[in-house]
Amino acid sequence: MGTLTPDEQAAYAVRAGTTIGYLRKALSKKQRFDGALARRLDESSSGVVSRNELRPDIFGDPVEPDPDSDRIVPVETC
Repeated sequence: MGTLTPDEQAAYAVRAGTTIGYLRKALSKKQRFDGALARRLDESSSGVVSRNELRPDIFGDPVEPDPDSDRIVPVETC
């Protein structure tokens, strides 16, 4: 959230169904977000805030992106 302006932070919190005050308090106390909020934070940030990083116990460890995922691979035909 440090790269967002205060207005953008508040809008992000609203999109995720919470408040910026709650997020700041939870972060300052190092509280774990529940699974539903972790999912909403992920979806509201288009994956910038990863549900896997917030709650690996629920969603699994973060997966490194495949560097070749955008590559076009020719397919041989018989």
